[in-house]
Amino acid sequence: MRNRQLTRAPLPQTTFEPRIVAFFCNWCTYLAADLAGTSRMKYAPNVRVIRLMCSGRVDPQFVLDAFAQGADGVLIGGCHPGDCHYQEGNYKTLRRYHLLKRVLRQMGIEEERFRLEWISAAEADRVRSAINDMVEKVRALGPLQLEPKPENIREEVAV
Repeated sequence: MRNRQLTRAPLPQTTFEPRIVAFFCNWCTYLAADLAGTSRMKYAPNVRVIRLMCSGRVDPQFVLDAFAQGADGVLIGGCHPGDCHYQEGNYKTLRRYHLLKRVLRQMGIEEERFRLEWISAAEADRVRSAINDMVEKVRALGPLQLEPKPENIREEVAV
């Protein structure tokens, strides 16, 4: 028998898999996600869905907590404007969304990490494409890093 040298193949590079939290309206977007599942449409498994009765129930603190707890992106899905089961819930969501975008930008969180989609119950394909598109965009951005670097803290304190 010959002595063969064992060479180890290089380990494959692990790609970053983003964690996305989705707040979906019970009456529209959640039903569309359910339809996508029952229709066997494939979409990225990186999303954890939280069902709310209305997208208007998404408190800004929910979004901030999701990012603070390690989410790399947050997706809000609601009924189309004018079709809300609670009359004006999605308009409330839209106002909060624009406010939260400014707050997140000031915190240093990229706009692509936070998204609002109007998706009705019959639009399963739209749920799939929104989730897949968001996962790809957040994957390209890389992991969210919220902790300030110690050297930045020293600079701010010294000023």
